[in-house]
Amino acid sequence: MFIVYFFARANNPQLFLEGPQKLSVLAGTANTVIMVTSSFFIARAVLSMRLGRTTTSFHWLTAAFFTAVCYPLIKFMEIRWNISQGLTGNGDAFQMSYYYLTFNHLVHVSWGILGLLWVMAQTHFGGYSTKNHDGLVAFASYWHATDLIWLMIFSAFYVMP
Repeated sequence: MFIVYFFARANNPQLFLEGPQKLSVLAGTANTVIMVTSSFFIARAVLSMRLGRTTTSFHWLTAAFFTAVCYPLIKFMEIRWNISQGLTGNGDAFQMSYYYLTFNHLVHVSWGILGLLWVMAQTHFGGYSTKNHDGLVAFASYWHATDLIWLMIFSAFYVMP
């Protein structure tokens, strides 16, 4: 994914200098806070499960879910705002790479939300225990990786001139 970004940026430095000024830093920042907060909740859920607190783990997962679903909602509003500002994705290399990376990330977040529903169901119905919660840990690893990717996307498009 990032090869596209670096290739486009290297070949269109002026577009990437001007592009971030056209984006909603508020939306990008809100999604960053959402991703980091949701990852914190997931980490707390894993810790609670390790301590044998299944109900507490489920509550942390529930908090993570409600936080996580805010990401696509804010992304949808941001895309509507972008389009109203003329950032349609049919334009220059900055717009195309921005939409390519952010839509790719949105797909992974959506898969993660589905995975989160799965681990919530497993937790709720006793599928995990203190000694056997590898599925929860695997999901947490996926979610944290998705979070880290967003931090790179946020830095590359919203922060770096």
